[in-house]
Amino acid sequence: MPYIANTDSDRAEMLRTAGFSSIGEMWEKAGVRFPYPALDGIPEGKSEYEVFRHLEELSAKNASRLVNFVGGGYYDHIIPSAVDAVASRGEFFTAYTPYQAEASQGTLQAIYEYQTAICRLTGMDVSNASLYDGGTALFEAMMMSVKITGRRQVVISGAVSPIFRRMIDTYCINLDVERIEVPAGQGTDSNLDELAKALTDKTACVIVQYPNFFGGVEDYSGITAAAHANGALAVCSAYPIALSVLKTPGEMDFDIVTGEGQSLGIPLSFGGPYLGFMAVKKQYMRKMPGRIVGRTHDLDGKDGFVLTIQTREQHIRREHATSNICSNESLCALSALIYLTLVGKQGFVNVGDLCMSKAVFARNELLRIKGVEPVGNGVFFNEFVVKVPCDAGELVGKLIDKGFAAGFPLGRYYHDRRDQLLIAVTEKRTREEIKALANAMEAFL
Repeated sequence: MPYIANTDSDRAEMLRTAGFSSIGEMWEKAGVRFPYPALDGIPEGKSEYEVFRHLEELSAKNASRLVNFVGGGYYDHIIPSAVDAVASRGEFFTAYTPYQAEASQGTLQAIYEYQTAICRLTGMDVSNASLYDGGTALFEAMMMSVKITGRRQVVISGAVSPIFRRMIDTYCINLDVERIEVPAGQGTDSNLDELAKALTDKTACVIVQYPNFFGGVEDYSGITAAAHANGALAVCSAYPIALSVLKTPGEMDFDIVTGEGQSLGIPLSFGGPYLGFMAVKKQYMRKMPGRIVGRTHDLDGKDGFVLTIQTREQHIRREHATSNICSNESLCALSALIYLTLVGKQGFVNVGDLCMSKAVFARNELLRIKGVEPVGNGVFFNEFVVKVPCDAGELVGKLIDKGFAAGFPLGRYYHDRRDQLLIAVTEKRTREEIKALANAMEAFL
């Protein structure tokens, strides 16, 4: 039977029949506290266009028009219009979990192609169908290591995103996992010597970021070798755009690679939805969270795609599962695949080259300002740190008034770096915007 809403006259008649003058009186006589506050201050309903105009006025207050130099794991890259156009098609946008392979070949193939792209990007053997975000993926990699090694101690670099480290701390509140954090170096390095010294025969894994949170690019081959010498796994959280031009984690012999895939055609929005990716060496694929799509043949010999190796999922193995995750960010993964397909192999390399060259240009422009000093002298991709002669958070606030989101004040998470600013430059920024930022910063300083 279809649902028919009550009209005001219907409700008034029912209340009169029941002997009440109002709904509030009915709740009061029933001895039940009305669960919702009074709606007296709520205005009358508006037409669709009136609501549109109101929302348009509210959106004008957003900071999206600022020239964005903020990074820290989430970046303002160019997104081809075709990404949203294709991902918004009804076949993808409303698709359900592809449990019925015979009715979900399109979705399954898209996930399979996404997995292939992630493997090529990271230099690893096997990728899953995606995870919720970069922080969740890193936590899952840590727990994979704990289960594979049977050890309960984890060594993590202080140059890993503080946002990710806080997420891991939250997840671990009720878990028996000891986390040893090795402070980052004074500049923009991960303090590799101290990381190596922290590894013992009790270590399940070592976790690093590539490039690290300060933008530093380091060769972790020595760390992976030290981890393996102690029977531990090596875990890397990687920035996918950087992998267009840098040595892959697979070439450095990492066992598990995760990362935040937002930079692959997904807008910053208001913090999500984002995309976590994970790729591993083949011998560990049965311990990965989530699902894997595989390619097979039907009875007629035709290619087909199916969900495979799901035994680690909680909906299959229940309490014996290696993870509680039995879903994925399929639409965001599709967007990432569309982005990578659109830009192509050489186009992807060009994006990385532009990010690097523009970041070098921006750093040189800012270092011409009196009082601005470099932090660290190592190699960087598209992020770098500068020291300013004031509180970096205060500087960022002043530059917002000039139309710039000038960077990430490191004092927010590193109390000894209150005068340091992390600046990210993507292919989206122009030379004119970079020079304008430098001029605005110089005027304030």
